[in-house]
Amino acid sequence: MSGSLLEHDSSIRMAAFEQVKKLSAIYTHIPAKEISKGFTFKGNNISLLSRPRGIFKPKEMKFLLSIKTTIPRPGRKPWYEDQIDAHKQILEGETEHINYNFMKKGGSEARDNQLLREASENQIPIIYFLGIAPGQYQAIVPAFIGGWDRNAQKVKVFFGKSNQMEMVPPETSEERRYTLHMVKQRVH
Repeated sequence: MSGSLLEHDSSIRMAAFEQVKKLSAIYTHIPAKEISKGFTFKGNNISLLSRPRGIFKPKEMKFLLSIKTTIPRPGRKPWYEDQIDAHKQILEGETEHINYNFMKKGGSEARDNQLLREASENQIPIIYFLGIAPGQYQAIVPAFIGGWDRNAQKVKVFFGKSNQMEMVPPETSEERRYTLHMVKQRVH
């Protein structure tokens, strides 16, 4: 991919992260209706996530922008294990990551699941929208995809560090545990 396309993708990504930071400063738990408004980039409205899908890449971008884990509405059954396990994995904090399930339809070759693979291979920083209640989310930035597993139909989500200059994936087991601990403090 050419440098200008990567720069364009990175510019949109940083604008998306800034929008999420603004929303997080206003709301303890960001309402889905606020997230669905997206953000403006060079005069175009760009979405932050897809309402019906958990894995999202805007058409204006090359790489994955966000993933989400929802909390089912009362009386509804969860569709994916991560809807049950994400909070448990964060609260227990005995691991370095949380598990995130592939989209069921289409298996590992489905485009959404391939977006997870590309994000893992290229260490692309993303937004992880963690459902706190039906229609309410905690936005965690940056998150990184790792451990794309065709057989288990899952990836691992790691939480990274950010500074003014860059988004950096955790390099060691200790860093991954620490960033998960920091997420635990923010979420609960």
